[in-house]
Amino acid sequence: MSDLSRRDLLRTSAAAGVGAVVVSGLTAADTPDIADAGAPGYVTAGDPSKSPGCPPATLTGHIVRPCDASYTDARLGWDQLFSHYPLVIVFAQETQDVVNALTWARQHNVALRVRSGRHALEGWSNVDNGIVIDVSQLKSIQIDTGAHTATVGAGLTQLEAVTTLAKQNLAITTGSEGSVSACGATLGGGLGPLNRWLGMACDSLVAAEVVIPSGDDCAEVINADSQHHSDLLWALRGAGNGNFGIVTQLTYKVSPLTRLANMQATWNGLGDLYEVFEAWQRTVPSADSRLGSELEIHKSQIQLSAWLVEGVAAQAREILAPILSVGTPDVTVQVGNWGDIFAGAQIPLAQEPANWKFFSQFVKEPLPKKAIDIIGSFMRDAPTEESNYFVDAFGGAVANEPRGGTAFVHRDALFYGEIGAAWGTRSTQPGVSDPLTPQAQAWIAEFSQALRPYTDGAYVNVPNVGMQEWETAYWGRQHFEQLRRIKAKYDPHNVFQYEQSIPPASH
Repeated sequence: MSDLSRRDLLRTSAAAGVGAVVVSGLTAADTPDIADAGAPGYVTAGDPSKSPGCPPATLTGHIVRPCDASYTDARLGWDQLFSHYPLVIVFAQETQDVVNALTWARQHNVALRVRSGRHALEGWSNVDNGIVIDVSQLKSIQIDTGAHTATVGAGLTQLEAVTTLAKQNLAITTGSEGSVSACGATLGGGLGPLNRWLGMACDSLVAAEVVIPSGDDCAEVINADSQHHSDLLWALRGAGNGNFGIVTQLTYKVSPLTRLANMQATWNGLGDLYEVFEAWQRTVPSADSRLGSELEIHKSQIQLSAWLVEGVAAQAREILAPILSVGTPDVTVQVGNWGDIFAGAQIPLAQEPANWKFFSQFVKEPLPKKAIDIIGSFMRDAPTEESNYFVDAFGGAVANEPRGGTAFVHRDALFYGEIGAAWGTRSTQPGVSDPLTPQAQAWIAEFSQALRPYTDGAYVNVPNVGMQEWETAYWGRQHFEQLRRIKAKYDPHNVFQYEQSIPPASH
């Protein structure tokens, strides 16, 4: 990825050398002393416009700067293809720390980014010479069994959310990667094993605590729900990642889930690809909505994953029989608590490749044989075994919008498709050019272009940096114009901006 528009976003002077951080009129050494509580810059809703500005803000929380020993670990993301050097990283310990950091950034005219799980797949949750406001340590969770809701801090990972709720036999939709932020996944839509049963993750979002810009250089906390700031809640349901404010807390509608049947099937080689893929796309999107399923194609094998809510092994086998009857797959079935099954499927970070590049697409009609042959051809030529073509079935509850609607528009898709290139070994010193990088990037670019005639739209949680007309690909023209109007209301000065952020509507 190249940050083509970074020069437009950074209001800082250029770094003097590798790792140097310089801000116009302010150096790293000049950042406020965190021991000095100072003026917090906190403003209550509706208050700030009466004054010309806020008192000078001081950074609070856990502050990491370039001179600190923990800086390298603090600045690195999950995808080591991207490497940035922020001026300061603020790990918020409470909402007030976020208010202070946003106020401080505005008062010092410093570019900012928001981060939680560090899985921003084009590296946009980090920034050179700016401030990173990290909410990953906001990990509270409160379950109201009477109201069937759970209120969680924005730092909760999907693994933490799934396992904590599962102890109470409750669930929400999440993706299948445990280290991803539940907040980040939700704000972009959120798809995964339970989406055909519960809908997208954003469909269960009923309220959010959000820190937004206020006045000329302040920040304030507001709460968005169906009765207050309902337009913002609509936008957060599918377009909330770093666009309107900083979400610090989310409230979900939760659903009871006592057990789940998980089936895994593996075919060696790609000889059965057409028959497996054809059976999968004709079976799962129209199956019982309790069934979620993903198909993952690698260089030398095909993997089917399926999850049947409140199901047993025999039921799962019966529904999936058209797929399992192809070839001689190795099949295993596990029935149990969703949290245990989810946790058992996770791969330790140290075992994952260092570098990743993705391309997202939605598919509305079954792929013809020609398209499936394209998938097989590219996968046989994949740069590594970890590289994959991944699909997640839609249909079921995904087609039903919740009350109040959402910014997510791809409800009529048959399935979600994603090309992923993975390569390299993790290091504490990323940024060294990997010899596979040009090959991997060329492979994914050519692969995505070859499938373009068969796809429609893209997923904002898996952004495509070089995409033309990304606005309509993510949200559709009508939704995008509405999002611009909401942006103008809550962030009129365009404080939250990055390469593919939503610009405010002009008045």
